[in-house]
Parts: sequence; C-alpha cells; structure tokens
Amino acid sequence: MPNTPILFWFRRDLRLSDHPALTAAQASGRPVIPVFLHDECVDDLGAAPKFRLGLSVQALSDDLSRIGSRLTLRRGAALASLQELIAQTGATSVWWSRLYDPASIARDTSVKSALLEQGIDARSFEGHVLFEPWTVTTGAGGYYRVYTPFWNAVRGRPVADVIPAVSHLTNPAHWPETDTIADWNMAQVMRRGAAVVGAHVTVGERAAIVRLGNFVATRIDRYKTDRDFPALPATSGLSENLTYGEISPKTIWHAGWAAMERGAAGAEHFLKELVWRDFAYHLVYHSPELISGNWRPEWNGFAWNTDEDRADVIAWKQGRTGVDFVDAAMREMYVTGTMHNRARMIVGSYLTKHLLTDWRIGQRWFADCLTDWDPAANAMGWQWVAGSGPDAAPYFRVFNPDGQADKFDADGRYRRRWIAEGHGNPPQTALSYFDAVPRSWGLFPKMPRAKSHLTLAQGRERALAAYQELRGATVG
Repeated sequence: MPNTPILFWFRRDLRLSDHPALTAAQASGRPVIPVFLHDECVDDLGAAPKFRLGLSVQALSDDLSRIGSRLTLRRGAALASLQELIAQTGATSVWWSRLYDPASIARDTSVKSALLEQGIDARSFEGHVLFEPWTVTTGAGGYYRVYTPFWNAVRGRPVADVIPAVSHLTNPAHWPETDTIADWNMAQVMRRGAAVVGAHVTVGERAAIVRLGNFVATRIDRYKTDRDFPALPATSGLSENLTYGEISPKTIWHAGWAAMERGAAGAEHFLKELVWRDFAYHLVYHSPELISGNWRPEWNGFAWNTDEDRADVIAWKQGRTGVDFVDAAMREMYVTGTMHNRARMIVGSYLTKHLLTDWRIGQRWFADCLTDWDPAANAMGWQWVAGSGPDAAPYFRVFNPDGQADKFDADGRYRRRWIAEGHGNPPQTALSYFDAVPRSWGLFPKMPRAKSHLTLAQGRERALAAYQELRGATVG
C-alpha cells in the first residue's frame, strides 16, 4: 500500500541531516507523520536530561515546520501510543533509529514484536553510533573489552559520507491530534534551576552544526594539549548535542578527520574521544549489566558505602566537601548542566575512593543533574573511575584533587569561577550556584566555607586498605 502513511518515531535522533531513517522515509514518497513520544523511557529520565530533551524536541518541531511538516506529540507507553496513532491515521509502517542501551532495547523489542504481529512494517535503522555494536569484533569473534585495541580496529575503517538534510516530507491528508511541549511541562522537576541552566545550553541541530564549525576552526588544533584544563574553552561542548542526536557522530567524525588531514595537531585525539563514546555503547550492548552492576564480578564483594543520606555524601552532592576542585566541579554542573571531563574524573574518584561510596550513587546523581547525560557514557565513566569496569583505571590510582588542581588549575581560575564563599567579590558564575540549587539546602554566598570530613591523605589510605582487603578476599 504505497500511499499509506509512515509513522516516523523520533527518539535520540532529533535532527534532519545525516539521518538514514528519515532519508529513507523521504525517499519512499509516502506520507510521513513525524512523532515524538513522552513514553516510559522519557518518564524515567532525571530532571536535567528531561528538561534539556524538551528543548530539543521543540527545536526539532520548529525545524520540521520550516520544511512544511509538523511533529506530533503524544504521552503514554510507546506501544499503546503508536497503536493509537496507527488506528487514527491508517499508517502501515513505523520506522525509527536504533538505540543500544538495555532500557531502549527492551522497549523497542517489545514494540517491534507487537507491531509485526499486527501486520505493521516495523523497521529500525542505524545512525546513533559510528559503528554498530555487532560490526566490530576481535580476531576470535568476540567484542573488545579494552579501548586501545578497539580504536586500532576502527581507526582505518571507512565511514560513509554525511547524508544531506531532508528538505521535504510528503504530508498526510489529515494530521492527527497532538499535545504541546507546554502540556508536558518537562522543566517542572528542575524548578528554579531551569532558568539558570537554560542560559548555558546550546539547543538544536543548527546550533550544533555551528558549534562544531567553531570548534574545528578555532580550538581543535590545541585540543590534546588544552583539554584537561577546565578553565580553558578547549573542548567542543558537543556532548549535549550528541546525547539528543541533534548532530550525528558521523558528521563530527568527518569534520575531525578533515582537520587531521590538514594537520590539526589535536584532531586525532578528538576523534579518539568520539570513538570512546562508541566503545561505551558497544560494551553496554554486549554487556548490559554494565549499566547497573559491577562489570568485574570480583567487585561485588567490595565494602561500598550505600547510604545516600550519609553526611559526607550529602556534602559531595551539594558541592560542599571543603575540597575546592571537587566543589567547583559540582557547582559547575548545577549552573551549566555539564561538567568538564577532567573534573568528572576528580569528583568520581573522590566519591568512590576517598568516601568509599558506591559508584551507582554518583551515577544516579549525574543522571539527574547532567543535561548531557548518556546512559552508556555515564555508566562507563563511573565504572572506569571506580575501578570496577572494563578498561578501568586501577583502583589504587586515587586522584588527589589538590594535586590535580595544582597541575590543571594552577592559577585557581576554575575554582574561583565556581566558589563564592570566602571571596569578597565572587563572579556571577559562582553566585548562580545559589540560585540553581534547591532552597531546602539553605545555602547562601556569605556562609562559611565548608570543611572537609577527612583529609585527602586519610581518604587515600582508607581506600588503599579497602582495596587490599578486596584483593585478599579475591585471592583467598
């Protein structure tokens, strides 16, 4: 039935360019009804990711309007919502782009099975990663568990050209009813923090493409040498755009590769970071337990603290540990919705090692607070720094926040940018923290600077002792 509509289900692919599934829908010549669902996976999002997703959906809706189409919004379980739309529109196909985390796979498998039984053409396409997880294998036929061999395996692989943006979609004879983004109130859980974080987001496909162009033109050459210094504007900032699929990894790859070929010194290192994202998705696809359990089973016996209400954990969450680099990083997250990658390693190490706290507490907190939250990258990052994951930093590598500050923030710019207490004239960035965090925390700029619950040396010694105990139990 060539003239029946296609329901095109957008998820984390909120763009028009380099979009294999949407391009196929355009090429079919059939009516296309773009759909976004506030479904069970969206319901499960934390406050900051849900807020940021709402902005991205609105940007996509605007982009579709510019090419003469429109976005239909529905709230409810994915299968029920799609079946209702099928009944209302006469659609005989539902197409979407594949995702690889366990929650998405479970949803999509159930949806696809039910729709196929119903006689609906349910079809998924590539596009969320550079290399699909089953396409990169070791010589023995398994998947890579260590990053460097993974990078070596994919570095020379051809990557298909970027697909031009969809410029026209055939409209249906009648559009279905739709919710509005305002109906969903996706910023509600953020409360007053939405206004603060909203000033720091870069939303939508067109903005993402401009951001990539600016990075390649002005910063990629020094990326490798400057990226670990959190006070410098050295990174691309594209993680939030990749999270929602406002730009494709392939688009970024080709821009980085072209820069490398013309001699940009930092380009290959930038490409390695992009491939690290692929690596995380490959691991999550092949080992879905990475999301919620220790990838290395011997870590199941480690004596993590699991009390989220313990005083030192609350101090960590609030950015009031008394350790300046840790506190500055946490406050950067509350104000901007993101955190510098070097800083993520420092706050993760401090929580899991100095405070001996379960990495899953940090994982859940980041999942609530980061606008660039990504299920695979977040789990991979936390298990890497905790020592329990694949290709992990050895547990005995305990980052010293003060030593890291001396090395990567020697002039204190980053710490002064985000910490107000004890400074006579703190910058607005530092003051914004008090506008972003919950009023129930009772914090204000003139309050005394927090004091650490333990010295860094004490924390390190305690972490190493716990690690030696785990090793003894494992060997024994």
